[in-house]
Amino acid sequence: MENLGALGPFIPIILLFVIFYFLLIRPQQKQQKKRQEMLSNLKKGDRVITIGGIHGVIKELHEDVLTLRIADNVNIKFARGGIDRVIEEEEEKE
Repeated sequence: MENLGALGPFIPIILLFVIFYFLLIRPQQKQQKKRQEMLSNLKKGDRVITIGGIHGVIKELHEDVLTLRIADNVNIKFARGGIDRVIEEEEEKE
């Protein structure tokens, strides 16, 4: 019981850290895991948007570099991490 009295002033700090963890750290880790999964599942023919807002279709895939076709006979190389999201067919119709 004497040790509990020594922890008394630290309880609000501990509670604040727990709240901070569940509101900020954990959701960010989930989002980062989801993004990593999306990047590892990229395949040839996927329609993507880069972080810079360029729309294109994946023409070639290598380990960390992919080639996007953004227009007829216009291909650019991007780092895999430069892809923001994959455009699904439902999104494309809107």
